[in-house]
Parts: sequence; C-alpha cells; structure tokens
Amino acid sequence: MENYKKSKIVEKPSPLPFTNLPSDIIEMKVKDGSKIRNLMGYAIGKMESDSVRQILFTGSGKAISKTITCVEIMKRRLKGLHQITKVLFKQIEEIWEPIVPEAGLDALTVKRNIPAICLLLSKDALDSQEP
Repeated sequence: MENYKKSKIVEKPSPLPFTNLPSDIIEMKVKDGSKIRNLMGYAIGKMESDSVRQILFTGSGKAISKTITCVEIMKRRLKGLHQITKVLFKQIEEIWEPIVPEAGLDALTVKRNIPAICLLLSKDALDSQEP
C-alpha cells in the first residue's frame, strides 16, 4: 500500500432502520469532527419547542461515542424522553490511486463495513415491542 494514496471515500446510502417516522423529523448526523456544544444547542432548542416531538441521532465509525454522549446529554436535560436504539453497519468504498501513475498500477476499490448507530428520542411513548 506504500505505492497508493487514498483519493476518496464514498459512503453508500442506507435506509433508516426505523419505520413510520414523520417526514419532517429532525435528523442529527453526528460526524467525528462535530462539536457537541453546537449539536446540543441546536437539538435542545428544537426539542424544547412544542412542534417537535421526535429527534433522530445517527453516527458511524469514530462518531458513535459522540452520538451516544449527545443522546445522554439530551436525556439529562429534558426529562421524560423515550428512546429506541438500533445498531447496524454502513458500507463505504475507499478508492486508492497509485502514487506514480506510470508504474502500471491500477486503482483499487476497498469495500468496508463500519458500525453505525441510530437513536430515536421521543416525547411520546414509543412502540413497547421494540427491543
């Protein structure tokens, strides 16, 4: 791999693991570089309004722990929230280009499955049959 450099990462779209979500649900996509202060300021502001009943936090890879931290902060600040957690895998493709194109090397595509988490928080009671 010393003859290659990573040129881009393509994340394959995957459907949300929850059914019957409202079309206007707020989805907080937590990334590795996201600031918890910024995420919490926006999410708590929205959940304190009466019009928003549910919020969805998603994170994958290194951002899983930050996603869980955000949800725990939300539950501590806003009492009485209900939660459903789903764990899944997202598929990403890494495309590696040769450093020296004249060497006769081909571009490589590496498919990887990375862990992801989706946490649904709601002011209303959720399906009690969900694990």
